[in-house]
Amino acid sequence: MGDRHTWTAVPATAQRARSVLATAWSCAVTAEGGREEFIGVHTVAEDGRVLLHLPDDSMLTAAAICAPRGEPSAVLEFADVAPVPVRNRIRARLWMAGWFKPEEGHLAFSPTRIVLRDGGGAVVVDREEYARAEPDPLATAEARLLTHLADAHPDAVERLTRLVEPDNLHGAVRVQPLAVDRHALTLRIERSRDHGDVRLPFHRPADDLGQLTERMHILLAQAGAGTCPRALQRQRTDGDG
Repeated sequence: MGDRHTWTAVPATAQRARSVLATAWSCAVTAEGGREEFIGVHTVAEDGRVLLHLPDDSMLTAAAICAPRGEPSAVLEFADVAPVPVRNRIRARLWMAGWFKPEEGHLAFSPTRIVLRDGGGAVVVDREEYARAEPDPLATAEARLLTHLADAHPDAVERLTRLVEPDNLHGAVRVQPLAVDRHALTLRIERSRDHGDVRLPFHRPADDLGQLTERMHILLAQAGAGTCPRALQRQRTDGDG
């Protein structure tokens, strides 16, 4: 069963790519020397170059040093993983093809092609837009915000479902916060056989945590006059035994 979505503003594709880079904790690199996976080794320069601080025994480091031009080609892959346990936790994947150049203390990767794939399909990211883009202002705080909402305020999540169209909640067995950006909070609605996502838009973009708190309070106030959907009432009753 497909979910009906109300249009809301969404981050630009280039900004989404930069957000994935800013928050991903692992990176897979495929190069001439093979494939390696790293954890916590990458940072991102202001112009979008990916800087890898690799161990000395990395095959990639050796390939970069021994490459005839000193610039081996490679493909980098990053996964955007939902911080709250949900089905299909990988929200997006980012692939970057390009060249490595050894620099002092690290390898600098300059992308020549960038592809972002999420639930809507794969999109090629314009390189100039990518170079100019910045991560969503809430990106680095998102994991902490969503886990706190899911763990400490399940009642608030339940209340927010009052803003969801009833058809989208038909057969729902669980609702969890999936994502938040400056434009909206996204809920993952899980059913016995499938799932769907619904964005709850803020009345105005949030550029920092203080503004996000105010936007969330407004959403909760809007939901306050509603009633708990019957599907979730049944779930809560069944869970109480």
